[in-house]
Amino acid sequence: MKKLLITGSNGFVGSYFINKYKNRYNIKTFSFLYDDIETLECGGMDVVFHLSALVHQMGGASVEEYERVNVTQTLELAKKAKASGVGQFVFMSTIKVYGEETNIAYSEDSECKPEDEYGKSKLKAELELLKLEDKNFKINIIRTPIVYGYGVKANIKNLVNLVEKISLLPFGGIQNKRSMVYIGNLCHLVEEVIKQNKSGIFLASDDEPLSTTRLIEQIAKSLGKKVYLVKIPFFETLLKLLKPSFHKRLYGSLEVSNTITKQKLNLKNPYSTEDGIRFMIHGEK
Repeated sequence: MKKLLITGSNGFVGSYFINKYKNRYNIKTFSFLYDDIETLECGGMDVVFHLSALVHQMGGASVEEYERVNVTQTLELAKKAKASGVGQFVFMSTIKVYGEETNIAYSEDSECKPEDEYGKSKLKAELELLKLEDKNFKINIIRTPIVYGYGVKANIKNLVNLVEKISLLPFGGIQNKRSMVYIGNLCHLVEEVIKQNKSGIFLASDDEPLSTTRLIEQIAKSLGKKVYLVKIPFFETLLKLLKPSFHKRLYGSLEVSNTITKQKLNLKNPYSTEDGIRFMIHGEK
């Protein structure tokens, strides 16, 4: 049984991974909030799975804070792991390293042009980690779009609440493409990366992107609720003027194609998007 050190273990992804795979690994956890890295012992660990991060903040965070948490702490951990003989370092990154909304699907080989401080800090951490890699210390970088599942918060949770409360919504006929990844598919990818011990950059995604309209329809179906989606003239234009960030999330496309990842790992997602949305609402039985 491999020995696995996980940071950010109390977060959304960490909690799911531990609950799902606790019988397959000897798991140790570390918190940058409550533990001192000077006292951390990595000796005997096979893998470090680094989830701890300062994620995208709607209200913004300072450049210095993104640098401290996402770059400096990551490198401190990686260097300690390498010096202790750990063979594999799995780093959870983001598709924000590519940039923002676009009509072209991002792939593993797409050029990285991050626009916000979160994306910039994650890309910097990736590049610095790759400098540490050698034949005895493999670096795995996993870039994710929006991760969803039971207990998810933020925008997806707000959308579920909206569909629960309102039966008539002005989001009919939206043709955008948004890639997401169900947490079960993401953690399956992580486990395959650990098992196969292949270094490189990997993209996580469900098998198909969804439009905002289709996503709302799937949420309503899982809720057992009848929702009427209509297209209102000038609504999109008005939203773009008054709430540009909200408009971008509802109407913009942010799609990934992870064909290279699937081929490299011979990977098949265990859950469909419909499965994932149902589990997001009701939990996995």
